[in-house]
Amino acid sequence: MVIRCRAAVSWAPNTPAAMEEIEVAPPEAGEVRIKIVATSVCHSDLYHLLESMTADGFPTVLGHEGAGIVESVGPGVTEFQPGDKVIPLFLCQCKECRFCKSPRTNQIRQEIMAGVESRFTCKGKRVHQFMGTSTFSEYTVINQIAVTRIDPAAPLDKICLLGCGICTGYGAAVNTAKVEAGSSCAVFGLGAVGLAAVMGCRAAGASRIIAVDINSDKAEKAKELGATDFLNPKDHSRPVHEVISEMTGGGVDFSLECVGNVEVMRSALESSMEAWGVSVVVGWTDMFDITIRPRHLICGRTWKGSMFGGEPVALLRSYLEKKVKLDEFISHKMELDQVNDAIDGKLSNSANLILLNDTFVKLYNQIINFYFVCQF
Repeated sequence: MVIRCRAAVSWAPNTPAAMEEIEVAPPEAGEVRIKIVATSVCHSDLYHLLESMTADGFPTVLGHEGAGIVESVGPGVTEFQPGDKVIPLFLCQCKECRFCKSPRTNQIRQEIMAGVESRFTCKGKRVHQFMGTSTFSEYTVINQIAVTRIDPAAPLDKICLLGCGICTGYGAAVNTAKVEAGSSCAVFGLGAVGLAAVMGCRAAGASRIIAVDINSDKAEKAKELGATDFLNPKDHSRPVHEVISEMTGGGVDFSLECVGNVEVMRSALESSMEAWGVSVVVGWTDMFDITIRPRHLICGRTWKGSMFGGEPVALLRSYLEKKVKLDEFISHKMELDQVNDAIDGKLSNSANLILLNDTFVKLYNQIINFYFVCQF
């Protein structure tokens, strides 16, 4: 049966989402239909809506950090059944292609990404499913290879954060950079991804973790999650990589860029030790090119990229065992129809606001948004 439900539909770029009644078709072969219980906002949603400067992919229902319960399954689905608690995944695993069979990556061959032909319609129009997930809807239909079943004891309003940001930052430190015990690290950008990277560096045993952000209000939260130092580039008259080099005797062993700004990516690279430093690009952008000088790499630095960081189920176990923090990343719990308040940053005037969240900051253009969780 077709389900009619509420969803936040973004009809065009740079416009508020509209709460609409949409039709969600039944799952077809290899698909599952999920009742979304909780979702959060990620900068990638806002990048598509506000920054990418393209009308491609609209109208759409945004959202890709969600958790819910399987409502029904399509023909051929054997790994899931109604009632299962699950996390939708924008980066899936077919388990058959060269990428999925390789231990070197968590990615999949691009042409078999799990986006289904959209099962959403609204006002007679087909609505795109963002990143194959679209969790800003009460129900969504997803390819079974883009869903992971989770422990029934897991609280959905917390573990939805594992759908992107926390896994991305934590995994970039532990799996991609391979931060070593006793090493020095610098994390650029203290949104959810950056704070999770700080947490990952600490879990890996780094002895010095320098958290970098132009919003000094984030210093306390960064230190709670493992940072030993906080650095605000606006407090210095010279480039931040020069400050870090002086602080560390030549640069950190590992640096992670978690902003999505090409100038910050270069700064993070130059902040790493010239002869052996490893710098990881974690923040997403596809709008600009990066310019560096060859000597920045020739002398021995390694420059890497990281997508999604690792497996959410592994971090879920760590969370349930109280080895990884999630609750500390949530600043507000809201209703789905308040999604525009989060996007617009209208909560910035709230009393006693604590920035624990997906506050995303560009180095030269500060934008504040709140990591909120919508419970349906």
